[in-house]
Amino acid sequence: MAAASERPPAEAAKPLLGLLNGIARASYYGNAEITEGLLREQLYPDLAPQEFRALQAKMTGVVKSIASADMDSNQLEAFLTAQTKKPGGITSEQAAVIAKFWKNHRMKIRDSLINQSRWENTLKNLNWRVDVKSQSRHTDQLSSPVAIVKMELGKNGQESEFLTLEFDELKLNQMLKKLSEIEGSITSLTQAT
Repeated sequence: MAAASERPPAEAAKPLLGLLNGIARASYYGNAEITEGLLREQLYPDLAPQEFRALQAKMTGVVKSIASADMDSNQLEAFLTAQTKKPGGITSEQAAVIAKFWKNHRMKIRDSLINQSRWENTLKNLNWRVDVKSQSRHTDQLSSPVAIVKMELGKNGQESEFLTLEFDELKLNQMLKKLSEIEGSITSLTQAT
């Protein structure tokens, strides 16, 4: 008798887990084939369109809140508990399904959000060395050290571009000063929020 009473919640959890997976695939994994109509048809065919839209909007909002905060298990538990107590919130059964979903998708969604937030190419690799000039048009530049920096730039899944820079001591000091200013700006912005 106990096994039979446990079956309906597990069966009810499958469509919700499918809906959450569909939301993740459409919103975070770039799968344009996942539509509201497809999800409703496959997961909740007996639900009226407006009821399904309300459920989908609620679950999309929950997933968005969890993903944007990149919640760990303690934060997730507190958030879901608050959502179950809120009028018009989620049920405890839905909270359990959401927790299971987040446990399985957290890292993939996090990686997707990071990739989506990048504007352009990223620095994939950096190599450097210091050389001493042995030939030059100007004799005062002979035997002066230069830093050679080779950067690999690109996006995941695309061919990389390579950029090679040469710095003498003065140019290197200028670059280090600018990087220090950038670091200070980032630090002040992250401490302000």
